[in-house]
Amino acid sequence: MRWTLKPKPDIEKVETLKKALQIDDVIATLLVQRGIENFEDAKTFFRPSLNDLHDPFLMKDMDKAVARVEKAIANKENILVYGDYDVDGTTSVALMSTYLKSKYELVFTYIPNRYDEGYGISYKGINFALENDFSLIIALDCGIKSVEKVEYAKKLGIDFIICDHHRPGNEIPKAAAVLDPKREDCEYPYKELCGCGVGFKLVQALASKDGQTLEDLTEYLDLVATAIGADIVPIDGENRALAYFGLQVINTNPRPGIKAILDQVEKTVLTITDVVFIVAPRINAAGRMKHGNYAVTLLTEEDGGKAHQYASEIDEYNLDRRETDKQITEEALKQIEEQKEQERFTTVVYNENWHKGVIGIVASRLTETYYRPTLVFTKSGENLAASARSVRGFDVYNAIELCNEHIEQFGGHKYAAGLTLKEEKYEAFKQAFEDVVSKTIDKNLLTPEINIDAQIDLKDITPKFHRILKQFAPYGPSNMTPVFMTENIKDTGYGKCVGQDKTHLRLTATQTDSKNIVCIGFGMGDKIDLISNGKPFKAVYSIDENEWQGKVSLQLKLRDLK
Repeated sequence: MRWTLKPKPDIEKVETLKKALQIDDVIATLLVQRGIENFEDAKTFFRPSLNDLHDPFLMKDMDKAVARVEKAIANKENILVYGDYDVDGTTSVALMSTYLKSKYELVFTYIPNRYDEGYGISYKGINFALENDFSLIIALDCGIKSVEKVEYAKKLGIDFIICDHHRPGNEIPKAAAVLDPKREDCEYPYKELCGCGVGFKLVQALASKDGQTLEDLTEYLDLVATAIGADIVPIDGENRALAYFGLQVINTNPRPGIKAILDQVEKTVLTITDVVFIVAPRINAAGRMKHGNYAVTLLTEEDGGKAHQYASEIDEYNLDRRETDKQITEEALKQIEEQKEQERFTTVVYNENWHKGVIGIVASRLTETYYRPTLVFTKSGENLAASARSVRGFDVYNAIELCNEHIEQFGGHKYAAGLTLKEEKYEAFKQAFEDVVSKTIDKNLLTPEINIDAQIDLKDITPKFHRILKQFAPYGPSNMTPVFMTENIKDTGYGKCVGQDKTHLRLTATQTDSKNIVCIGFGMGDKIDLISNGKPFKAVYSIDENEWQGKVSLQLKLRDLK
């Protein structure tokens, strides 16, 4: 691991903030690192408000989108709410369809089949709309690159409203409205909304026309917060307010579908991390192993009993998903080991029998293991389909775009993307991708990095310090959990390997002038020699709480030791 201590921010800014908020040096430093430099910034950060959300009509085409929905309702048109099969897509469809159905009955939903339609808008979906007399499709979390498909629908008399957050291509689809803050001609102040977030802005705009306020729409924010967590978008600006209030809804009055998931795991208070690792995988499992419709049905169900039934079915899919991804990961690791005749800057693997629904998870696991930009391919109809994942600091979307001549279609983000290509193009693409990455990647990025916010002593870790840190949440990209480094620590002599297979490290750290503090290092059992026999060491960690027999105490969650 590379330890990188973030540069200290401007001393004057830290001092000014320290005085304005009556806080210590470390807290002031952490805030300035996050772009919070004055009292007003701090107030917005620590006390998010629904008033922090922007006027939805600042988004390009929002007026057109609202007018088209209002026209559809006035003319009694059938409206089809269409979304992708992942968490962002299914939560978007649940949100939009629930809201529209609260005021209008001719609203139906459509999730494409991952296996015979693939990602995004499909011709099959458009033909379904034609056969069932839909004249308006609201596409969520997809559509920004569907130029030909939107044109095809238009010729059939079907209009599209696109609510997307992915990067547009060279041409914007000629839809009735295209809502995407990443459009170059869109001046919306916040660019990092997820697909469900863009859908929520359309709901906000429609509701404002009916005289409703944001307070009237808070019931939908559990869906938005779930999508924000699952899609790993920055949790700053508008996303911070949406996630903050969405978590409040999840923890106090979640919709029956989300409550049913939480009842399975008996979790009382959820953080955004819990949403990512508990709620999101279950919602995703429906689209991965069966069909995304199951997730939408769960998220829109109003009857608690039925919701529990649907949640238990989806939990079964999640267990299947775990088994499948474990097996494929083992096969992929074996394939990589057999290919290791030369140093490569990428990891690209293929097996025609791998389950398309889990290749994204497998790509993430391979990236964690080998720390290379990674692509996992499987057979998908006549073509091959792949999920891509990247290492921190490297734009895999741009790298794939530079291999465009070998690709049928692709889309995604800086760190995660998907693509399809002809089977005969696989080897050429694999080599082209390796060539692009080897020429463009900073070789330092191929070693995992721990970004350290500040160097502190153990005596700085007080209950008050931790109380303030807790208010930095919800955490996520652009506002990660603070990570600290402390030098000259010693174990009190009781450090040991713990866990069923003794792979974890537990010790009690001490330092001159400080109280002792328990540390836990998951998967760090092999570092026990570093801390034995009273040898001094330095640690990188975050500060956590440990609850044992009703008592809560602070502990350090170790990231690395040297």
